[in-house]
Amino acid sequence: MTTFKEFQAKYTPIINDYLEQNLAKESDDPRFAEIMAYSVMAGGKRLRPLLFLASLDSLGKDIDQKAVQTACGIELIHTYSLIHDDLPAMDNDDYRRGKLTSHKKWGEAEAILAGDGLLPLGIQWIAEGSQSAKLVEIITKAVGPAGMVGGQYLDIDTTNNDSVDAQTIDHMEWLKTGCLILASVEMATAFAGATQEQAAKYLDFAKDFGRGYQLYDDLVDIVETSEEAGKLTHKDQEVGKNNSLTMQGAAETRQELKDLIAKGQAALAGEKAEVLLGFLDLYQKVL
Repeated sequence: MTTFKEFQAKYTPIINDYLEQNLAKESDDPRFAEIMAYSVMAGGKRLRPLLFLASLDSLGKDIDQKAVQTACGIELIHTYSLIHDDLPAMDNDDYRRGKLTSHKKWGEAEAILAGDGLLPLGIQWIAEGSQSAKLVEIITKAVGPAGMVGGQYLDIDTTNNDSVDAQTIDHMEWLKTGCLILASVEMATAFAGATQEQAAKYLDFAKDFGRGYQLYDDLVDIVETSEEAGKLTHKDQEVGKNNSLTMQGAAETRQELKDLIAKGQAALAGEKAEVLLGFLDLYQKVL
């Protein structure tokens, strides 16, 4: 039986190899290709493409080159969001994944354009890999105004806002982080042709994992050094960020995360999804 760590060790290099070999081919200008590739190849956990592939594996679907291309499309879209999130007009961060952020390395205009290039390219790869309008529909809804971009807007709107309530923060965090995680699993259920009953279980797991990931990321800000996290930490409180952690405190946030782990485990009861359940172990270091 494959463990999560074995799956991660096998497929992370496959994802990285595909990105490295194919991203450079997508621009006629070698320098612009280098700028786009800079943030994509800077590292990262490859969490979202691994979630997609692990869901396929758990559903008994073979992981071929088309599946890898689709997974890598998700990573391009995620990286676009990071490049834009780091810009001075947004979170104004200097480091990401342990390296200078794109705008610090190349300039603001170049970073904006790199993100602008990665977003449609990611959708293109998903369309080419899956040959499915359904997957394109899932991903575009997840990252649009009713998804990730809407969450990013609310993140800005709620910063240094004393009148914001917990319900708004929950909604903001779900849109900003949870939607793309849910989409990664939902696309896999469609790609694999899962039954309605199977899909419901996987989506319940993804909702718990996706909500938990934002809590985990908020806790990373207070428990890890900048070197460990690869980005500036201990920053949210200083800049007036309203999130679950700053509003309810570390103890309550940790308890909510523990509850979500238990719910995620229960959601996949009866499924041969040991690899997928192993993703929940990522949260242990902040508990």
